[in-house]
Amino acid sequence: MNTVPPETELAFRPFAEADVPAVLELLTASLAGGPTGTRSPEFFAWKHRRNPFGASPGLLAVTPEGRPVGVRLFLRWEWRQGGRAVRAVRPVDTATHPDFQGRGIFRRLTLDLLEQVAGDAELVFNTPNGNSLPGYLKMGWREVGRVPIALRVARPAAFALGARAALARRSGRRRPLHCELPLAAGFFGEGNGLAELLKERAAADEGEARMAVHRTEGFLRWRYGDAPGLDYRVLTCERGGELAGVAFGRPRRRGPLTEFTLAEVLVRPGDRRAAASLLRQAAFAGCDHVATHLAPGTEAAAAGLRGGYLTAPRTGMSLAARTPAGPLPADRTLAAWRFSLGDLEVF
Repeated sequence: MNTVPPETELAFRPFAEADVPAVLELLTASLAGGPTGTRSPEFFAWKHRRNPFGASPGLLAVTPEGRPVGVRLFLRWEWRQGGRAVRAVRPVDTATHPDFQGRGIFRRLTLDLLEQVAGDAELVFNTPNGNSLPGYLKMGWREVGRVPIALRVARPAAFALGARAALARRSGRRRPLHCELPLAAGFFGEGNGLAELLKERAAADEGEARMAVHRTEGFLRWRYGDAPGLDYRVLTCERGGELAGVAFGRPRRRGPLTEFTLAEVLVRPGDRRAAASLLRQAAFAGCDHVATHLAPGTEAAAAGLRGGYLTAPRTGMSLAARTPAGPLPADRTLAAWRFSLGDLEVF
């Protein structure tokens, strides 16, 4: 039962570092434990304070006593298009206390935060689910399209979902999550060859018309090496003693199945053989299947067609976007982006 008087006045103010404990409590109450199972201060600091693209702006709705009952945070992001930086934000981590729902807090926090970031971001994007998408559309977002997911079955028998689910219900037990790949954190350091690979990749991408995330060694370390509790693993391919390709992903549960979410595949320009090697390694990571996005025109997409990666029907993530000031320009279609799954993965 709602025990809060409907006339309770709320104040709206910027999020501050001292608010972290109360915000984590609010997020946990509204959204459970998130991708790691618990909403820890360490994960929050990694995500919102140590992001190489900048600290996350945020707004709170608070009671007269100062208790946060609504929170909205925007994760900063940066795309590159033809050598030009496209500063962006991604709406994440929003919650309203159950006693205060239905009072327009979500809308007020979102629109106010859009106004706040209008001077230093030109794009707002996220992947809302079917329940939240209508609300975003009412606030000026446009549904750009669905980003398809490609699957590679590694264990056909285990992938028979009906039998697996029935077994799980009967036994009440799930097979332990297992992955044979090394942790991504151990990859980063001197002499890994990543800087040279990224330099070649960046030179080849200078003429790319599509938007792609600005991938630097610092970004990749933050995104996959330093992420607390997300268990990212690394796959590498070497040729002639040099790094020809690297990929990052993580094992996770998908209902009764175990999935290796292949978030990132980076190879030297034109090296489909290295991409094929990384995709093959992912299939033998120890999970039931691999899920990834194979951006059209990339080396991984070409290798995936030959490597048994098939686009699954009725899957994928819905991309929605706008500018801070208003509607998304007409030329920002799905074809204007070159995604990896790590760009859109919820974390």
